[in-house]
Amino acid sequence: MAFLARRPFAYKANPNPLRSATSAFTKSRLAFQNAFKRNYQQPSYSPTGHGNLTQRLLYGAALVGGTALAVNLVFNRETRGETMPDYERSYLNDTFMHTGLGIGIIAVAARTLHQSGWSYRLMSFNPWLVIGVSLAASIGTMYGTFRTHPDNYVQKYALWAGFNLAQAAVLSPLLFMSPAILARAGLYTVGMMGSIAFVGATAKQEKYLYLGGPLLAGVAVVAISGFAPLILPATAVRTLAWSENIWLYGGLAVFGGFTLYDVQKILHHARMAERGLVRKDVVNESISLELDFINIFIRMVQILGMRQGNNRR
Repeated sequence: MAFLARRPFAYKANPNPLRSATSAFTKSRLAFQNAFKRNYQQPSYSPTGHGNLTQRLLYGAALVGGTALAVNLVFNRETRGETMPDYERSYLNDTFMHTGLGIGIIAVAARTLHQSGWSYRLMSFNPWLVIGVSLAASIGTMYGTFRTHPDNYVQKYALWAGFNLAQAAVLSPLLFMSPAILARAGLYTVGMMGSIAFVGATAKQEKYLYLGGPLLAGVAVVAISGFAPLILPATAVRTLAWSENIWLYGGLAVFGGFTLYDVQKILHHARMAERGLVRKDVVNESISLELDFINIFIRMVQILGMRQGNNRR
């Protein structure tokens, strides 16, 4: 939301003094509406008018493959030097399967909500109310899933589904964006997370688990930069530009690091589960990767949308 305070809003004078006193919440709601109008109402995309679609897909695939190779060469010079045990591989594969299923639920639910008009209604709500309710729903269902015993399948998967639906309800306005941008953002996100996950899976055991503390500090900085436009005056243009860069590019770095950390944490939990120290719980593991995917995807969409807007000027 680093773009909310960039455009001043003009309010018409009203002879009624009671109605002319616009509250801070009303201003925030108008800012929320205007931000979505500017950033998510993009014209439709036609593949025939933007080059050969096959060439663009091949270019994207080559970019993803090159990124995976580069990341592996830079961060994975010292591999574990042994074949991954079957139990760890099975645990990791089950986690990836649940992560993909969760992302699929979010995508289908977001599209359904968008087609039903939910996105338009969401834009008319007070932004602070949206943030508060979405955080409460997400955190509540997430911790409910974490604390439910793995053997209680019905309750655990119900809470997990509720968590995914809460994410879909908040992310549905992204569907105002061009389908081409969403597709490219999805491809780049899969490529980025896939290459980083490969590094985490083949690196030495527990090599990157030390990243947990620094990454939490990074998340705090990124979160503060995201709320800065709602706090700082609109005249602080340079400060807002810096906060937007931290939110976008700093967020990519932080949640890319979390992907690396989470994959190594999953393998660590797999070894503990094999020894009987903890219960196998791939649903809990998948939530961490889903959050990494969502945060990277949102920033990819914003960056691609900004670049498309700059190219048209």
